[in-house]
Amino acid sequence: MLLKIVQTGDPVLREPARPLTPADLATAELQQLIELMRETMRDAPGVGLAAPQVGVPLQLAVIEDVGESEAQERKPVPFHVIATPRLTLGDEVVEHHEGCLSIEGFQALVPRARAVTVEALDHRGQPVTIRAAGWYARILQHEIDHLNGTLYIDRMKTRTFSSSSRRNLTRARG
Repeated sequence: MLLKIVQTGDPVLREPARPLTPADLATAELQQLIELMRETMRDAPGVGLAAPQVGVPLQLAVIEDVGESEAQERKPVPFHVIATPRLTLGDEVVEHHEGCLSIEGFQALVPRARAVTVEALDHRGQPVTIRAAGWYARILQHEIDHLNGTLYIDRMKTRTFSSSSRRNLTRARG
């Protein structure tokens, strides 16, 4: 079963989500939500999905990336869960285009820290520390923003906001 991904305008995307405890993550209900979020993310397809994006105001996100690109410092990232994350940003900022499953059909250039450290709980409620750089760091920042009621359009370079459709991009350049 796939979950419905809510779109911009739904109030759940603009409110800070509720933190989770290890006891919360041990429940069958949360474990089922994680599995449904994984299936929904893969079907979309996406590289991350935060619980608020499926209408659930909890500090929970699933992440998985199978892509690779030297230009984006992008390497495969195995499936994992972050809950109740604390984010520390590195000093260097880089810009890349981002899209979002909750802002379907658009993208924009977004400045973000090149490297981050995230302290969170994993799917079992165990503490984890993630040090990430490049595209993985960008995914983490994007998903953690969702948990705080922030969308990439709040951080984007507004003049770069455009349709992600190739046809429209080609027309705009012509």
